[in-house]
Amino acid sequence: MEIQLCYYRGMTDFEAFPWFVRAEDLRRRMADVDCLGGYTQIARVLQHALQETRKSKVDALVFVGDCMEENVDELCKLAGELGLLGVKAFVFQEGFDPTAEFAFKQIARLTHGAHCRFNAGSAQQLRDLLTAVATYAAGGIKALENLGRNRGGIVLQLARQISRS
Repeated sequence: MEIQLCYYRGMTDFEAFPWFVRAEDLRRRMADVDCLGGYTQIARVLQHALQETRKSKVDALVFVGDCMEENVDELCKLAGELGLLGVKAFVFQEGFDPTAEFAFKQIARLTHGAHCRFNAGSAQQLRDLLTAVATYAAGGIKALENLGRNRGGIVLQLARQISRS
């Protein structure tokens, strides 16, 4: 499985690393990322996913965020294009911002993906969600459903959303 890390920060910073095969390489790069205040750049993430998918099939997009400050219709247009290309977006929301929740649910719905909120202090919940996406990408819906039945909780919630889409 290959994974690409992208992030934005500040007003204009957007970084897309090369595709990683080794978990340790990904972990090292993730540890180097730090936060900087600024507006969200979710459209850039979706546009990048579209570009990558046009080069080579992308099975899933994982987005982790806590807010949304962009035009939701533009995000929906981009998400719809990803959905038409078969890319499911797994959108994981930290916290309870209602504007973000609306947009994130729309992105998930338009891509036949899933939206889940996780507790801001729960690294374990986020770890479980990311494991679920990796399971889906490697083994498809049946593997995700099996993981959901075994783990329960937030993983089962994610599996049920994907099964219904």
